[in-house]
Amino acid sequence: MKIAQKSIKFLTIVAISLFTTLSFASESNKTDNQNDGGRVNTKQEINDYIKHHLADSHDFSLFSYTSDAGERKHVGFSLPVIVWTSKGLVTFMSSEFHHNDDGHVIVEKDGLKLAKIHSKIYELDNGATQVSFDETHHAKNAHKVLDFSITKSVVGILIAAFLIFFGFSKLAKQYKSKAIPTGLGRALEPLVLYVRDEIARPNIGEKKYKKFMPYLLTVFFFIWILNLMGLTPIGFNVTGQIAITVCLAIFTLIIYISNGSKDFWMHTLWMPGVPKLLRPILAVLELAGYLLIKPFSLLVRLFANITAGHSVVMGIAALMLLLKAEFGTVGATGISFFLTLFLTVIEVLVAFLQAFIFTMLSALFIGMAVEEHEHH
Repeated sequence: MKIAQKSIKFLTIVAISLFTTLSFASESNKTDNQNDGGRVNTKQEINDYIKHHLADSHDFSLFSYTSDAGERKHVGFSLPVIVWTSKGLVTFMSSEFHHNDDGHVIVEKDGLKLAKIHSKIYELDNGATQVSFDETHHAKNAHKVLDFSITKSVVGILIAAFLIFFGFSKLAKQYKSKAIPTGLGRALEPLVLYVRDEIARPNIGEKKYKKFMPYLLTVFFFIWILNLMGLTPIGFNVTGQIAITVCLAIFTLIIYISNGSKDFWMHTLWMPGVPKLLRPILAVLELAGYLLIKPFSLLVRLFANITAGHSVVMGIAALMLLLKAEFGTVGATGISFFLTLFLTVIEVLVAFLQAFIFTMLSALFIGMAVEEHEHH
């Protein structure tokens, strides 16, 4: 309990520190040549906004508005930028980019010039003062740096990790003194039993499922919590980042490969019961299935479903702008509101479903690897 209390105090301090950096950008958007103050109105602007929302970010932008003077202002808070450059480690707050993401704002640190282009940090070459682009809008006089920044997705992962640690710490402590958990533990217990009885036992087997329960519980709650966080207005899209789903799939791959039984490797590399000439061919196919196809199916399914869900919800929400001319402000807003509400309810179900599918397939692949075949 002391650990949990200390964790809460630590996160509270961190949260206060972050929110003290709450910034109101008072500069107008110099790269916006429109006369609408930078508002998102057209179909192309909406598509660009959705893409920007789905991508990872070095800051939290809660909302934007246009002042009476026509200046576009952003409300949010910045995050630490930590990059490894040609002169070593450089750190600063992302607010120094003033929400610019097209390379026009240059941050000078330790004699270096840094710019942010499509959520990537670039270091300008020696002598360059501004980023120059080619026809495909790639920087010609700048190169990417190693980015270790605390991005929005990293913050989401830390929050999910804390919630998992806090919840299961309380549940484990209650099991030591109570037969039936109460409070938060009472809510977690059915989900733990569900993962055990509906996912682990049927797919891995009665004898070996306990060894893999910690991983299955962790990955289930990790994905589920992040999926639910993605439905909040803050704009988390952690499981919609391909790098995150790749890491989760690699973890599953390492676990079932490292725990593969002797029978598993024998049936994979030298399959019994088939002509010897075909065994090398089947071995290549089996290895491709376990090393490439199965992890790929895990990472793509989660990434594609979450990304598509967020895109559809935001696209439906944008109908209030696109249909304003046909149905008026009230009509377009009403249509957009009810459709968005309906899709959001579906997304709540999808959040659980995707966590279940990833965990179930992971348990299935583990079960196939640890299964002991009977020899007659």
